[in-house]
Amino acid sequence: MFKKTTLKNGLRIITVPQKSTRAVTVLVLVATGSKYERKETSGISHFLEHMFFKGTKKKPDTTAIAETLDKVGGIYNAFTGEDYTGYFAKVDVSHFDLALDWVSDIFLNSKLNQKEIAKEKGVIIEEINMYYDNPMSYVQILWKELLYGDQPAGWNIAGTKESVMSTSRRKLLDYLQNQYVAANTVICASGGIREQQAMNKIKKYFSSIKKNPPFKKPGVLEKQTGPECLLKGKKTDQTHICFGVRAYNLFHPLRYVQEILGVILGGMMSSRLFIEVRERLGLAYYISTDVSIDPDVGFLVTQAGVDNKNVEKAILTILKEYKKISREKIPSSELKKAKNYIKGKMTLNLESSDALASFYGVQELLEGKLLTPEEIYAKIDKVSSNDILRVTKDIFQPQKLNLALIGPFNNKERFQRLLKF
Repeated sequence: MFKKTTLKNGLRIITVPQKSTRAVTVLVLVATGSKYERKETSGISHFLEHMFFKGTKKKPDTTAIAETLDKVGGIYNAFTGEDYTGYFAKVDVSHFDLALDWVSDIFLNSKLNQKEIAKEKGVIIEEINMYYDNPMSYVQILWKELLYGDQPAGWNIAGTKESVMSTSRRKLLDYLQNQYVAANTVICASGGIREQQAMNKIKKYFSSIKKNPPFKKPGVLEKQTGPECLLKGKKTDQTHICFGVRAYNLFHPLRYVQEILGVILGGMMSSRLFIEVRERLGLAYYISTDVSIDPDVGFLVTQAGVDNKNVEKAILTILKEYKKISREKIPSSELKKAKNYIKGKMTLNLESSDALASFYGVQELLEGKLLTPEEIYAKIDKVSSNDILRVTKDIFQPQKLNLALIGPFNNKERFQRLLKF
């Protein structure tokens, strides 16, 4: 069972003991990401995450930072998203103090050396190039650009080459001082820990965290009156598509219905789209449907890579399945399978201390409340076939339909005319 403690400065600490493991994970999450940025600072959340691995007063360079946990076989990394940024270390429980020292040190004491900033600009630009050279990744960036346009939710998390090159130490410091503060931060320790001992140690290692009030992100503007298509012409052997609809956010009462719907459509190997598009028609090697549920927006999207000559057939096949599920109630056996799939996957995933830390930490950061797996399972079990039909009738409408694709084409209208129910 977890325990949550909020300190006087607003810092939230969650401890999740696991008797069955010797692993322990320390995860620090801060409520800031690409949605909090301005045009001129686009990518700064991601840039700052990179800089936390470039040296502190105690560990002067990247080698010293990496060797600290490499010497004990630790697993460590960081990540940046639209709504939050995270840093974690996973070690044997005997090295719990080492993990706490490592995470707190990079989080609180990074030097942001000017020479390292200059070098890292080249690294991040190559990261951007890597994603743009990979159509399977690039189409996901296009998808959000199509949905949200020229606002933070529609920008690449890594920023643009121009915004990266204009990043300065002063900008990084200002962002750090405004956002990396106690009230904006959740620390979660999970695994083979003792609850009170872990709590006391976290307080000790993070005692110097700043107390400034953070700034809030702007709201996401959504406007769509008809089906939309965004085409990126590129010489490729496959056409990569993201095809889906605007849907519900994290706080919508039907969010769990939406998640089950995604699994039924394309979330498992026996899902409708996997069987129809890959197994029966042989149109794609990879095809999946994902549901994104953020605090402010949400969508359901099917992604696939298909032979260029089969792209229209693939789009129409996906659309046919969208139509079918919005017009015919799903069988109870199919609903039960999807529910058991979600619950089973969650149970297996949460056996690891890092997944458990993320499970509770992200809930607290984004929702301000914590549900146990059992409480979530109960909500999933309540979903009915009528609920699925209600959601599909609502979201599968022309004015919510969107298609992003990358392939050797230049005629957007060719695909735009396919988007109709």
